[in-house]
Amino acid sequence: MEGSEYFLAVGEGSSLAAFGRLGAYLLGGMLFALFGLVVARLLAPSQPYPEKLTTYECGEDPIGEAGVQLHMRFYLPALLFLVFEVEMILIFPWAVVFAKPEWIATAPAWGWLAFGEMVLFSLILLLGLAYAWQRGDLDAARPQPFVAEPDQRAAARYQVVNERYAGSTVPQK
Repeated sequence: MEGSEYFLAVGEGSSLAAFGRLGAYLLGGMLFALFGLVVARLLAPSQPYPEKLTTYECGEDPIGEAGVQLHMRFYLPALLFLVFEVEMILIFPWAVVFAKPEWIATAPAWGWLAFGEMVLFSLILLLGLAYAWQRGDLDAARPQPFVAEPDQRAAARYQVVNERYAGSTVPQK
């Protein structure tokens, strides 16, 4: 290869040079982040103590083992949340394209078709949401409250005391 042919293959405007610039940006970004972490490690105070080193979630101390089995009803709202997040991922590119009037002006029928498809997509998702709501899948799994039955023997003793002092008055101080 002569010099001019090599320059055309690896020159300033080639894709290899673009990859080189991309690699330089990535390397620079990683070095910048690493520099920040090293400086923070050197300058930040470090005074660990047992309470600081314990794990917690939302300010609560952990109780029991980490491998606790959760009720299946906790997963259903999470899955529904993921479904609607995927809906947002699908709606965003549609909204970007639909927001460009010059693209819709080239073929107005495509704009109405895209609008109709999104309305149909949203209606199907709303029907799914209504179905899940009607089935009760969005309700949180609540434990049944413990209601203590009153001790009948104690109630009988209070009744005896109340009958004994029914006509008396409390002395005033």
